[in-house]
Amino acid sequence: MIATVPDLDELAQHGITVRGRIFWHPTTSQLYEHALAHGDARLAEGGPLVVDTGKHTGRSPKDKFVVREPGSEGRIAWGEVNAEISEQHFDGLRAKVTARLSEGDVYVVDAFAGADPEHRIAVRVITESAWHALFAKTLFIDPTDDELDEMEPQALVLHAPSVSAVPQEDGTRSETFVCLHPTRTEVVIGGTFYAGEIKKSIFTVMNDRLPLDGVFPMHCSANVADDGSVAIFFGLSGTGKTTLSADPERRLIGDDEHGWSDDGIFNFEGGCYAKVIRLSADAEPQIFATTRSFGTVLENVVMDEQGVLDLDDDSKTENTRAAYKLEQIANALPAKRGGHPSSVVFLTADAFGILPPIARLTRDQAMYWFLSGFTAKLAGTEIGVTEPQPTFSACFGAPFLPQAPTEYARLLGEKLHAHSDARVWLVNTGWTGGPFGEGRRMPIAATRTLLDAALSGDLDGVEYRTDPTFGLEVPVEVPGVDASLLDPRSTWADGAAYDSKAADLASMFRENFTKFGDVAPGVAAAGPRG
Repeated sequence: MIATVPDLDELAQHGITVRGRIFWHPTTSQLYEHALAHGDARLAEGGPLVVDTGKHTGRSPKDKFVVREPGSEGRIAWGEVNAEISEQHFDGLRAKVTARLSEGDVYVVDAFAGADPEHRIAVRVITESAWHALFAKTLFIDPTDDELDEMEPQALVLHAPSVSAVPQEDGTRSETFVCLHPTRTEVVIGGTFYAGEIKKSIFTVMNDRLPLDGVFPMHCSANVADDGSVAIFFGLSGTGKTTLSADPERRLIGDDEHGWSDDGIFNFEGGCYAKVIRLSADAEPQIFATTRSFGTVLENVVMDEQGVLDLDDDSKTENTRAAYKLEQIANALPAKRGGHPSSVVFLTADAFGILPPIARLTRDQAMYWFLSGFTAKLAGTEIGVTEPQPTFSACFGAPFLPQAPTEYARLLGEKLHAHSDARVWLVNTGWTGGPFGEGRRMPIAATRTLLDAALSGDLDGVEYRTDPTFGLEVPVEVPGVDASLLDPRSTWADGAAYDSKAADLASMFRENFTKFGDVAPGVAAAGPRG
């Protein structure tokens, strides 16, 4: 819609004096028209909008800053994840962004983060880009007309990707900046067209705010069975978090960001932001279908002159993405909420081939593995990486944690204590029979069978053995799964080589865990043995 006087007055409160047009709560069709007219996007066969994010095809974690200010500095875990920037520099960058937003047309999206009315925040995104407005409209939760009439923004994202910082004067590392002011709950973004920065900035806000109310924010997917039993899936990129939660036999609550309150689980988002490189129509039919649908935003996906997509082409990046409304998944739960989890699953893609395909964790082990947040980078995915490299991301989401990881682990411990019937599982979707390059990827069919058995309770009464290196409880036999898979050592041609590599991996865990300092003795002792 064209700006009215109240629109101008309201934007002026944010420091924006628009000389162009204001498109307040634009429709999807309207944003399509503008993105295509501006030459910022192309239309693919089937209806998705295809965009190119330029040199930034992923997040820029080293260009993310938190303002050091009296209202929040005592609770922020300052360091590499939360690099500090002064209020003076923040205000300078904010002025640059608002000046750019004042120059031409702007798009305003008001939405919610959080499906639980008691723990949601009203988010306003103001951007110079039509397709980024569509991204925000897709990833956050739509308000009803009545809610829209009464909404007052509690978090503000000022987004001008065409604005570049000057490090010498702006206190940044490069021309790119993603800055959060915790007390004002304002985010300013510039120098990057990667849309994920919008989504993850608000996730960071939720990770800061919700613990203050006793709510546990989580980087996880979630689904629910017909009987109401909820499962949540923690995991870093490439571990199967989106794939395994999209189970046709269960209802999808969400694929990435959730909170756990006294009332249960709730999604933060209204959409999904899934990796689509080499996406298979056979293995993931519903997600694949979104890449052929109107309303989906595809980032850095290769398309020919006839508008035909090639999801296998990684020439731009391995991190090709699709943003789509949750409702595009047929079995998505409209309420985006569920009860308390009966199953908590930690996903890891162990490229060393050491960990079992599934293991049951005690509460202390759950805290240890949660703090460790382990997976592995594969050889060949980065220059200089010639063999698997361990990746430890605290709480399976270190880049998005404003507070110390131990604070989120404490919340997990409290939830597990309050809901003692919840089972915690470690599921390895990585390699078996040897490390990457020698062994093979864990069969997805076996993973699904094991996961189904765990979630249904069928693993509660089976026989378990204790892994000698990691102390994990591993089922000895599970119907429908080759028993040899359950004992990783037996899948290696050389048992001694397995023992040596297992000892190496255990040592990596112990070294990483030293950074957490003062944790409960039981948690500290719940890691690898030796």
